[in-house]
Amino acid sequence: LSQHSKPAPERLGKREHHQQMSIFTPTNQIRLTNVAVVRLKRRGKRFEIACYPNKVLAWRQGLETDLDKVLQSESVFTNVSKGEIASAADLKRCFKTTDQSKVILEILKGGEIQVTSKERQIMKESLFRDIATLISEKCVNKETQLPLTVAFVERAMKEIHFNPVPSKSAKVQAMEVITELKKTLPIERAQMRISIELPPKMAKKIKALVDPLLANVDSEGWGGLYTLVATIEPKNFRAVNEIVSRETKGGSSVKVLELFAAKAEESEGVAELRVAM
Repeated sequence: LSQHSKPAPERLGKREHHQQMSIFTPTNQIRLTNVAVVRLKRRGKRFEIACYPNKVLAWRQGLETDLDKVLQSESVFTNVSKGEIASAADLKRCFKTTDQSKVILEILKGGEIQVTSKERQIMKESLFRDIATLISEKCVNKETQLPLTVAFVERAMKEIHFNPVPSKSAKVQAMEVITELKKTLPIERAQMRISIELPPKMAKKIKALVDPLLANVDSEGWGGLYTLVATIEPKNFRAVNEIVSRETKGGSSVKVLELFAAKAEESEGVAELRVAM
């Protein structure tokens, strides 16, 4: 365009225009291998956003929070490969807003990542592994309280024919898999061992408040401070910490001593064997 030409209403900004040219011009088609397209269909229309490879899943899993590291362009497209921008009218009709930032977030959350079959397989294998790793970190053998190995969890997931969903976070799917595995395996969420130090004058009241949330009191001690060591379900940690912080006005907090209630010297191999039995 010359300096006197009238720009199109939905023309990209300078930074985005440069990115578009580097992505879509024929002389730079190879650059397409570095673009991850996320697509969402709404009311018969196709909407796409251009992202960096591997960043979409990282964002969905909460591992990446900086959108500048996720998005290659801040525009919503109808076709990324052709550089066609979605019109404001289409955004309004399909998303009930013309705010592209809101539309981009919706596509990021629920859109389908467009990748080659090989890339899709690699992504699924990586997600499968991430889910198995989360489960191994969160669960133990219900009978022995020993941790599970990732390899064992992966085998168990294959036995129930689990197929990961790319649009859902590894954490959400790990919770779903745990529920399914509990039906056939003696596993449960791992308990954690915590320590609470309190001023003696507050100890009796706070102990009574947190007691219903404790799975077991391992030890109590009186010195300069009252010290309580206990085992709890992970889901109760926040509630216990909030009680302690509130009652002491931030003067005390809950410390995590161990994630598992299992003995540290026990090997993962033994844990796996016992679960398999």
